[in-house]
Amino acid sequence: MAHFVELNRNNTVIRCIVVSNQVIINDQGQESEEIGIAFCKSLYGEQTIWKQTSYNANFRKNYAGSGYTYDELLDAFIPPKPHNSWILNTETCNWQAPVPMPEFDPQKGYYVWNEQSISWDFNEFPSTT
Repeated sequence: MAHFVELNRNNTVIRCIVVSNQVIINDQGQESEEIGIAFCKSLYGEQTIWKQTSYNANFRKNYAGSGYTYDELLDAFIPPKPHNSWILNTETCNWQAPVPMPEFDPQKGYYVWNEQSISWDFNEFPSTT
């Protein structure tokens, strides 16, 4: 199955649909994004904007979901920015905290990003004894 996303005029994903692989096969027997886009436009209107996304993130860096943005220069889907201070890693097209998360024992607790202090806050799990 092939996955296609509709974009608004700001290149933000507004919906994702699944298209049968047979629908997007060209004359050489290979999948064609152009054929898939034409199919999506036939269903939802010629004015709509479509891009193919990869469920396994084999291309365009990330599987696109609602609210993701398509970056034409990177030819990638970028998830919504989780915090104002986070920085886009243009290699992975994922957001990174400006401060790395410290190492910790996941049996004892977890870290939560604190945007006010631009740091990670450790939260211990309650004692069971």
